[in-house]
Amino acid sequence: MTAKDRWLDGEAGPVVRPYTLTRGRTRPRGDSLDLIVVLEATGVPERRRARLGPEHRRLLALCRRPITFADLASEVDLPIGVVRVLVDDLRDENLVRALKPTPAGDAPDELVLRKLLHGLRAL
Repeated sequence: MTAKDRWLDGEAGPVVRPYTLTRGRTRPRGDSLDLIVVLEATGVPERRRARLGPEHRRLLALCRRPITFADLASEVDLPIGVVRVLVDDLRDENLVRALKPTPAGDAPDELVLRKLLHGLRAL
């Protein structure tokens, strides 16, 4: 068995250990990402010193439109912990922002919104 054969599985394709993608990190440095948090690309140009691998670039491309973390993780064939660390790298570079959902208790009452809309229409 050659070194090349050891990193290639005939059915699965190339075999790469998850810790190599995250450079050994197992947890995000920033806030943890809930499954329902919405991620979107900031549009900030990538800095030259940013060391983004192909996995980072794929996640960034998927974040061009707002997407929940759960949906993002399901789009790529990586463990969820790895996706958390990679998204954290993108947040560190200010390439992706996380939009926390509004808690149900903080949402305005539907009746208040209807009255507001009625008042605006009356103007």
